[in-house]
Amino acid sequence: MPERKYMERAIALAKKGEGWCHPNPKVGAVIVKNGRVIGEGYHAKCGELHAERNAIASLAESAKGADLYVTLEPCCHYGKTPPCTEAIIENKIGRVIVGSRDPNPKVAGGGVRALREAGIEVIEDFMRDECDQLNPVFFHYISTGKPYVVMKYAMTLDGKIATKTGASKWITGEESRMAVQQLRHALMGIMVGIGTVVADDPMLNCRIENGRNPVRIVADSGLNIPLESKIARTAREYETIVACALPELPEGEILEGETPLSDPACGRLRDVLKTGLRVVNVPDRKSLEERKPGASEGCRTDLAALMKFLGSAGIDSVLLEGGGTLNESALRAGIVNEVRAFIAPKIFGGEAPTPVGGEGIALPDEADRMKFSGMEQYGDDVMLRYIREA
Repeated sequence: MPERKYMERAIALAKKGEGWCHPNPKVGAVIVKNGRVIGEGYHAKCGELHAERNAIASLAESAKGADLYVTLEPCCHYGKTPPCTEAIIENKIGRVIVGSRDPNPKVAGGGVRALREAGIEVIEDFMRDECDQLNPVFFHYISTGKPYVVMKYAMTLDGKIATKTGASKWITGEESRMAVQQLRHALMGIMVGIGTVVADDPMLNCRIENGRNPVRIVADSGLNIPLESKIARTAREYETIVACALPELPEGEILEGETPLSDPACGRLRDVLKTGLRVVNVPDRKSLEERKPGASEGCRTDLAALMKFLGSAGIDSVLLEGGGTLNESALRAGIVNEVRAFIAPKIFGGEAPTPVGGEGIALPDEADRMKFSGMEQYGDDVMLRYIREA
């Protein structure tokens, strides 16, 4: 089927925008006339031209009567760029073949309708499954307003993420570690718990050529982040948000720089802000109520509220790279959408840490259910991908 090769090309083009077009979707477009590709493009960066307009800009001849293969329904609204439907109509393209439907309320069928009203033939849902696989992040973010969360961990064949002494470098091989760097590039944020910061002193940047550094997020209920840590010392170089749970601070807003603070208990916060770290206070209400009167600790960060805040800040995806404590809290909070488990051909044995901590469940029927989504091999390691069932 010759039409498939054109949409496959559009899909390949769309992938070139990975990591750069957030929070917009990855989209590719190919223009075909008389069996020849005469134009192609993709959405390279948020705020720049969309795939269809880039494909039209690449034309060396008229697109009148041509076919346009596009992985996502063309937009029909004014945003940072004008509607793609206008450019398609102006260039007298004769037929548009669409892969995915756009759930964005500003589009959601409006693009297809505008094209048909202009007399352009539209074919929908062509290779839809393949096109949908490009944008699980966008579909989730645009429909919920919250980031798509990928929980990633590396473990041995017997399910350990470190030895009995806590040593974890390195469980997997170099190929797997490079794949993780690609994930850091592909997703907009990266999140760990304070335990990981104290134990490993990570940088949490993207270490690939021309990679994009994710926004670093630290779940730190007591605001105990060491000021000498790599994360604190590089806070002015890499955007970093610390999520705490302190009842004396205002909730749900970014505290940064010279934020006015009158409470004398905020001295620690002032020191943190001086490093360039940004702080958001999202205490879990239940843990606040359960805390003993006068206690200075015991309040937990509300991860669900944190996701709402991050979504409102335009962060559409988060790579969860924490240890067993944060992973368990994230699963319990219901924020995990996908799990990627990198498995190394090693066995540690003993009472070593596992990917998910906490008390665990009593019965198998109580388990979180996952749906298999794919597998890849990196050297001698394998990566299993699962989507969390609702």
